[in-house]
Amino acid sequence: MKIDKVPVKGLSSKEYEKALKISWDPVLKYNWDNGKAIGRYLHELKKGRIIARVCDKCNRIMIPPRMFCEYCFRPTDRWQYVKDTGKVNTFAVSRVYWNAQRIPQGEPPIIPAVIEIDGASEGMGLLHLLGNVEPEDIKIGMKVRAVWKPENERTGSITDILYFEPVREKNPPKAKPAAKRR
Repeated sequence: MKIDKVPVKGLSSKEYEKALKISWDPVLKYNWDNGKAIGRYLHELKKGRIIARVCDKCNRIMIPPRMFCEYCFRPTDRWQYVKDTGKVNTFAVSRVYWNAQRIPQGEPPIIPAVIEIDGASEGMGLLHLLGNVEPEDIKIGMKVRAVWKPENERTGSITDILYFEPVREKNPPKAKPAAKRR
C-alpha cells in the first residue's frame, strides 16, 4: 500500500510502512437488561399486543412505555393496552439500505415512519416501516395498522410487527357533487 501522507501525526509513507500495525476481529460478548418497562413491552409484542404506561398526573399514555415520567418527574402509574393502529406522523422514502448500499432499480424503497399509536397520547408513537403502499400514496395523518409476524415466528422484538399498512375503508363515502352556483 502506498500512502504519501497519513493525516494522523503527519507520517510519511516510509514511516507508515515501518509502523507496527495490528488487525484482529474482536469477539465481543455483552448482555443488555431491557428493564421493567421495555421488558414487558417486548413480552407483549410477542403476544401480538402493544402496551403503554400511564402517568395519571400528566394524563399521558406513553408508548414506548417507561417507568418514570419525564414531564412531571415521578413514577408512572399503571399499564394500559393500546391499539395496533395509528396514523402517520412523518415519514421518509429511502432508496438506500441500512448499510448505505443503493436499492436496485425496480425494487421498492424502504419507508420508515413515525406512527402515532391509537390509544396513546398525541405525539406518542413508534418508528417503524410502512408497507403495502406506494410512496406517492402516503399522507401525513394516514390511518395505518400493524401487520404482525405469524404467532409462532414472534421473538419479543419490535420486528414482531413486520410493518404498518394503510387502513383501507371497505365502503368509502361517496364524493358529494359540487354545489351549484347561483
